[in-house]
Parts: sequence; structure tokens; C-alpha cells
Amino acid sequence: MGWWAMFLRRNRRTIGGELYEYWTLVESHRTERGPRQRVVATLGKVPGLDEGERRGWEEIGWLLEGRRGPKQMELGAAGEVEAKRPDWAQVDLSGVRVERVRDFGAVYLALSLWRRLGLHELLAELIGVGREDVGWDQVACALTAARFCAQRSELEVAERWYKESALEDLLGVALERVNASRLYRGLDVLRRHKEALCAHLMERYRSWFGVGFEFLLYDVTSTFFEGRAAANAKAARGYSRDNRPDCRQVCIGLVVSPEGLPLAYEVFAGNRADVTTVEEIVGAMEARYGQAGRIWVMDRGMVSEEHIAFLRARNARYIVGTPKAQLRRFERQLLEKEDWAEVVPGVEVKMIAHPDGAGAEQFVLCRSAARKDKEAAMLRGQFERLLGKLQEIDRGLRMRPGRDAGAIERRVGRWLGRFTGAETMVDVVVLRDGRGAAIGLDITRRPGRLDWASHAHGAYLLRTNCTETDPAAFWKWYMQLGQAESAFRTGKSDLGLRPVFHQKTHRVEAHILVCFLALALWRTLEMWMRGKGLGTCARQLLKEVNTVRSMDVVLPVKDRGEVRLRVVAKPERPVAELLHRLGVILPNAPKLVENVVEKITP
Repeated sequence: MGWWAMFLRRNRRTIGGELYEYWTLVESHRTERGPRQRVVATLGKVPGLDEGERRGWEEIGWLLEGRRGPKQMELGAAGEVEAKRPDWAQVDLSGVRVERVRDFGAVYLALSLWRRLGLHELLAELIGVGREDVGWDQVACALTAARFCAQRSELEVAERWYKESALEDLLGVALERVNASRLYRGLDVLRRHKEALCAHLMERYRSWFGVGFEFLLYDVTSTFFEGRAAANAKAARGYSRDNRPDCRQVCIGLVVSPEGLPLAYEVFAGNRADVTTVEEIVGAMEARYGQAGRIWVMDRGMVSEEHIAFLRARNARYIVGTPKAQLRRFERQLLEKEDWAEVVPGVEVKMIAHPDGAGAEQFVLCRSAARKDKEAAMLRGQFERLLGKLQEIDRGLRMRPGRDAGAIERRVGRWLGRFTGAETMVDVVVLRDGRGAAIGLDITRRPGRLDWASHAHGAYLLRTNCTETDPAAFWKWYMQLGQAESAFRTGKSDLGLRPVFHQKTHRVEAHILVCFLALALWRTLEMWMRGKGLGTCARQLLKEVNTVRSMDVVLPVKDRGEVRLRVVAKPERPVAELLHRLGVILPNAPKLVENVVEKITP
């Protein structure tokens, strides 16, 4: 069973030959090495009491430290007081308490990022003040901060999260003014300014990080609904990246920079094929920012010959993956040992001209040792499972022959369809008796296919109309596509993009916009961390920073009621060092009474 206690400690320090006195709030806690004490907050010379009352506070210090002072007070009693010098205040130590503990560190950091990106200024300008009691820019900030810090829905923010966080103090918006209705209406207002927000973020990335936009990475994901989503025209069943084919979904096309910074997105119907979204997203980006000489980087499932022609017609450059089957056209080059160049340990590339002699495109053949081992293991596992199922069917037929051959063929076909790739490694024929009934299976392995698979493992082909001749550069540009995939993982795992609980189309789009803004904060934090030599694990940093709390320290003072101090707890040394390296300075002075935590001005 853990235990804790908090108490006040008086401290003295000589600075520049002068004695400086101050108070700290100290917490006792149990550790593996026994009871320890840590400073929660530095209170300074506790405001609210004049200089003549200082001696009373000194005696409180003696009590707390277990020493007897010249005029020690008893807990809960007036103590001895010299008649001629009643100039000190009595504090009921048994009544000293801590109230209103709030999560501070993460929301403070979120608000710092929000303001550093200039989103408060932009939204205040776009939306205006109006006649609302709470500015819509403040509502948008609260929604995004809740998503960034704790993956909270609008209802959770209104009912619990807002009162548990220090955002009330940081934004200056009272708790009673935050309710679900206001937050839902805030979603509706925010959604109208999607385009302006995307354009603003791109400019901020450029000015803060010096990011260029010569490369645009594009990928598509899906997010599913809890519920029928009958009122959403885009909700439909389709290919689910979340392994939830039973749920309706929408698809999201996301454009990111090579650094992983989110630039723009579009919401598509849940049954929309990835390949059909390319023209729409490219057209939207060109409408906003012109037909500059950008290079589009996309995965093999994103493009077809039709869309390649679309990109070339718009003078757009591209680097795209190709279907695995395309490797057959370059079997000779794949097997040749010449002209390979190692870009990183275990990865080799070579440049290949267009097989038809056309000069408009060139290809980059790549092979990865790690990918080869992975693909070989996967195919081997699939082949063994497929072979096991076929042999099981064969044994059943030989024990009980005479079953309908057509039904058996369909059953075999279903198993072949479940193991794509492995099905090409075998030939399967249903054996029949003189009446045409199934009596077994003839299963023949195809050694030629196995040989080709062993050569093709780990190999993949890139296609481009760029004129550069360095295959290593193309490979590095293409591998940046992993930033888009990483952005989706962050959105789903860390920001609560899925599942979607909203049902109406406009609310779903607003939810995705809030997640997009939270992703912008997340990626900005990672860039910030990288620049300070702190790695890129934003999740861990937020976990550490969120240990910082704000609280009210209530001091009962005789004849004066109570002195209420709102303070921010002193972080543990590792957290303090993290914040110092980031350049984040926490408020450290206690404030009196209500709404006392200063607003952030990064």
C-alpha cells in the first residue's frame, strides 16, 4: 500500500551576501530505497501576508521540521503570543491541504505548439469574436489539445477531460462554459476553414523548419464506424486496412512532406478504390498551389496506366512502385550480377532503361536482403498451409469417394484464392471415377515457379519519368513514402482517428480535420525534438511531460480565512531536463486565488 504526504518547508539561501528565504511544498513518497521527499512546488515568500507576519511563518517551519522554536505553536491552537508583539499569523497546519490537482504538462506543451504554429491567430482572424461567450478559436484549440493529449471525444472532453486538465486555466475558459453542445457546434464552425488551415500550416512549416515541397508523398487509408452511419453518404463497406470488413468506413487520402508533416487530405467514400483517387488529389493540390515541378511519390496500388498518362499530361513528375508481376519483364537484369550499387547495407539498386526503348520513362530495380528473407518466410508459410489444406481434402475424398466434383473444385478454388502467391506453386486436378464423381486430388508442385519466386524474393521495381540517373536517389525518395504510412499509424494509434463515432457526413469530416490538426502538432513536436537532439518518440515525451501537475495549495490563516495558491509542480529531474532542452519554461511562481496560471506566450 502506497502512502504520501505533503507539507511546507522553509528554506534559506545566501545569494550575493544576502539571506533569501522561501517556502517549498514537499511531497513524501515511498521508493525502493525507502521514504523519500521531493519538491513539488516553490512558493517563494507566500503572498497574502505582510512583512510583519514573517515570524509566524518561521515558527510554522520549526514545527514542520520537528524542532522547537522560541515561541512554538501547537497544531490547531493559538500558541503563545507576546502581548506587545501580536504581529504574526497563525496557520492551522492540520488544515493545510492540496486541492484541484490537474494534468498540466501535456496540455501546456500542446498549447505551446498550437500557438507556435500560429493557429490561434489564424482562427481568431477567420472566425472572429462574434457574440459567442467562448471564442470558436478557443473551442478549436480545446478539441485539438484533447485529441493530441488523450484521444478524447467531444463528449469525454465536456464530461471529464476538461475538468481534469489545466486547460481551463491556460485558455481562461471557465469549466461551466464547456459543454458537449458547444464542442459539437465548434466542429461545424471549424470544418468550414479546412482549406485555409492546410495552406497556413504549409507556410508555417516553410518558415519554421525551412521545409520545401518539391516532393509530395501520397497514400490512402480507411477508418471504420461504430454504428450504421446511415446518415453518412460516404460510409460504405470496402477494403478495410483495419481488418474490420464488417463495418462501414470512409477512406482518407493524405499528402505529407518527406519529413512526415501533414499537408492536405481528402475524405472519400469507403468503397472508393485507391487508384481512383489520384486525379482528384493531384487536381486539388494543383488548384491550391499551382502546377509546379513537384515529384509525386506513390505506392504501387495507387496508380494505373491511365493515371500515369494523367500525370504526364499535366507535366507532373512521379516515382511510383509497380506490381510484382512487372518483375518478369526484367528477369534477365534481375539475375545479372553486374551494375548493382549498394545504397545501404543489404539494399542494392540498378538503373534500367524502358524495355520497349521508350525514352519517356526509366526503371529502378531494387532488392533487399531483409525483405527477401521476410517474403521467403511468408511464402513458405503460405505454401505449407495451402498444401496442408489440399492434402486434407485429398485424404477425405479417398476415405469417402463419390462426392460432387464441381463442389470439390469450388472448395479447392476458395483455398487457392486465400493464399495468393502460393497458389501459383502448385497444379491441382480433381480426380474422377467413371461416373464423374470426385475420388481424390492430383497435387503437383511447380519447381519452375519455385525457382522464380526464390529469385524474385526481396525484389521490387520503381517507375519514374524523372531524368536523374542516380538509382540510389530514386530509392531514397521512394522510401520516404514510409512517412505517410507512419502518419496513418500515428493518427490511428496515438490520436484516436479510429473508430469514428459520429454518424453525419459533416461531423465525420470535422472529426478527421481535428485529427489532422492534432497530427500537425504531433509531427511538429517530433521535428522540434529532432532539432534538439531528443529523438522522435513524441509518445514517450508526452508521457514524461504529463507527470507535471498543477494544484491549489490551501493555507488556513487565523482571522484571514484561507490563502489559496495555484502552483505548478516542480518536475522530476529527467522531465525538467527534457523541458529545458525543448526550451519550454513552466510557470514557477504561485498565484493567488482564481484563474491564476498564466497564459502561455511561446
